[in-house]
Amino acid sequence: MLPPMAERIRSKLATLRPTRLVIEDESGQHVGHPGARPGGESHFRLEIVSPAFAGESRVERQRRVYALLAEELGSGMHALRLKTLTPDEDRKPG
Repeated sequence: MLPPMAERIRSKLATLRPTRLVIEDESGQHVGHPGARPGGESHFRLEIVSPAFAGESRVERQRRVYALLAEELGSGMHALRLKTLTPDEDRKPG
């Protein structure tokens, strides 16, 4: 079972029908930094591969993810590092 914030992220991003979704809590790397919370769940790295991103720029994809996670960003999540790809981009080397 995922921690509560990670589960909320996974649930919200399911609307993008990702073929791959990696959620990593990087909060431990930010202890003592602004926005860090005791117990973590404040800084996340996400890697999302979804056909829903086809035809969108990197900025459009990121805006889409931020919009889906607006509630989480307003209630404890401080930082979000994103990698957003289409399945075709994910298959390309390098």
